[in-house]
Amino acid sequence: MPVFGASERADIVQMLEKVPIFSSLTDRQLRRLARDAMERSFPEGAEVVKQGEKGVGFYLVLDGAVEVRRKGRRLANLGPGHFFGEMALFDEEPRSADVVATRPTRCLVLSRWEFWGFAMTQPQMLRGMLQEMARRLVATDRALSE
Repeated sequence: MPVFGASERADIVQMLEKVPIFSSLTDRQLRRLARDAMERSFPEGAEVVKQGEKGVGFYLVLDGAVEVRRKGRRLANLGPGHFFGEMALFDEEPRSADVVATRPTRCLVLSRWEFWGFAMTQPQMLRGMLQEMARRLVATDRALSE
């Protein structure tokens, strides 16, 4: 049974296509990801993810706002359309920061298991995703060496 109605799923697909690692996916593939993901709601002040815990998935902020913190220091404020946790789709490393809801917040959550279940049926999509990951790694390496 779908979690989202047709109009909300269309809005979610538009948000997903702006996520760099998903930019090479077709509309049909994005709709499938939206269908496979689940919605989670967080009250203001709730920890969405905790630094040091094993990451299990990708989060897309649908509405509300979150703050990304490392060792108590604010790194970023994220609102609708922003995302975090994409690396957890590819590895099981601990989260590198806390993410806390600063307002009541709704997120689309795509677990690693749902993602890889889908990816195994669509192996051609992985090429574009890996190319984007490689671009991001090169850009990070350049930024760190400057």
